[in-house]
Amino acid sequence: MNLSTMLVQLEGWVLDLGASLWIYPAMYVFATIDGFFPPIPSESVVITLTVLAHSEGVPWLPGVLVLAIAGAWTGDQIAYQIGRTVGTERFGFLRSARGRKAVAWARHALDHRGASFILAARYVPIGRVAVNMTAGAVGYPRRRFMFYSGIAAVTWGIYSMLIGLAAASWLGHNTLLAMAVGVVAGILLGVLVDQVVQRLAGAPKSEPVPADDDEDEADAEPTSRAA
Repeated sequence: MNLSTMLVQLEGWVLDLGASLWIYPAMYVFATIDGFFPPIPSESVVITLTVLAHSEGVPWLPGVLVLAIAGAWTGDQIAYQIGRTVGTERFGFLRSARGRKAVAWARHALDHRGASFILAARYVPIGRVAVNMTAGAVGYPRRRFMFYSGIAAVTWGIYSMLIGLAAASWLGHNTLLAMAVGVVAGILLGVLVDQVVQRLAGAPKSEPVPADDDEDEADAEPTSRAA
């Protein structure tokens, strides 16, 4: 599916559900699924709903924001647990050349700057899945991961909504155009963040050590220099 087709379908879905109460549980479910399977970034939905609310008065933005944040955090925990249970090699999108590169980057980033890269990776659709699953696979401390991913979810939700508000303020006379511009801007900013954090992380230098199956080790300090 190309970007233009995705945008048309996304706009149609939002316009159909935007005035319905179903949009709130749908936002939560979408953000949750996106935490471990990113076919369409959930920030695109937040941006689109923000533009719609700015022009039509519905849905209620605080509700969208809270449920997007809650769903994002839930999805990150699921990704962590998947990585903890089955690793990263059983998923096609992480076995591709791009996926393997993302996982290698994630392992290296967690080893050197765990906190900052859990926060930064939330803004990169495939990057966040790679980092979160890898965090589980290498035994990054669960409580620490829950805390950092919570901060990341809050800042990500606010960031996505601000993009939507900026697009709506700039192109408020044309709701569909504002939605499209906002979504494209969100995607491009995600690509930019991806490039920045990969440069900061540098290239991985060694193969990671698999996580032990003992649950207690998940909450212990890792042998690497995770922060």
